[in-house]
Amino acid sequence: MAVRIVEALAILLAGTGVVVVLVARRRRPRRADPADGLLASGRRVFLNRVMLGSLAIFGMTLFGGSIATLWPVDRRGSKVVAGKRDDLLFQIHFYGHPVYNIEGRFYIVKYDITEPNNTYVRAGVVAGGLMALSQKCSHLGCRVPFCSTSQWFECPCHGAQFNMAGEVRRGPAPAGMWRFPITVTSDGTVIVDTTQRIAQPPAGTDTTHQQPMGAFCVPN
Repeated sequence: MAVRIVEALAILLAGTGVVVVLVARRRRPRRADPADGLLASGRRVFLNRVMLGSLAIFGMTLFGGSIATLWPVDRRGSKVVAGKRDDLLFQIHFYGHPVYNIEGRFYIVKYDITEPNNTYVRAGVVAGGLMALSQKCSHLGCRVPFCSTSQWFECPCHGAQFNMAGEVRRGPAPAGMWRFPITVTSDGTVIVDTTQRIAQPPAGTDTTHQQPMGAFCVPN
């Protein structure tokens, strides 16, 4: 009996000693490993390079954007192929509004007057029963949309109103909408020259005598 008690105590003490040794080893400060220093140094170098690379990309983007903003832009326009004459006339008739050209930023409108003494005919801005009007208002340069109900161009900025021929009828605009030279080739292709704006009719010009067909889109 005494022998078993002694054996039990020995086992207990041995187990306690193992636990103490394990705890001591866990609490013992870890020796510095030279490899850890190299790993930490490499990590710092990598992070520094990533940060510097990000800053460099940001700087180049900012610099490029600034240059693009300050770089002079050629706004002289070009000669734009607006489409076939018959197709344009069909669209104007079918949809009941001018054809807007996104590339040239102008409207193609129907203008039947072919009298040689007509101001627009003499200026070369009428061809094949069509005329090209600049989208800009002659007041402060806002884009002037076409109102399908009144059948007039109506400026949403200050209320200037123009008939289908771009002649100012109401509002603060001092003159009508600018128009561009237009030609029709032998195969019926309509070409608009946006390099020059001409034949801006003064206020009071009304060659079409067109009255509003319905409600205005921009309140007076």
